[in-house]
Amino acid sequence: MSHGDGDHERYAHYVQKDKIMASALDGTPVVALCGKVWVPGRDPKKYPVCPMCKEIYESMSAGGDKDKGGKDGKDGGKK
Repeated sequence: MSHGDGDHERYAHYVQKDKIMASALDGTPVVALCGKVWVPGRDPKKYPVCPMCKEIYESMSAGGDKDKGGKDGKDGGKK
């Protein structure tokens, strides 16, 4: 796990929706699919999706219906 190498500043990461809500309420750090740990505070729409998170997410949904989660899974908890 990484705790400060700056990657979270360059990318928007995939995180479970319930974890994002909890973080917004109490400021607890979240863990992205790629292992990044941070407290979200920036608009993820302004950053490209983390390539590692995207690869992991797509491999998780490869066995199911990829269209269920929305385009590129962006409504699946990107933060």
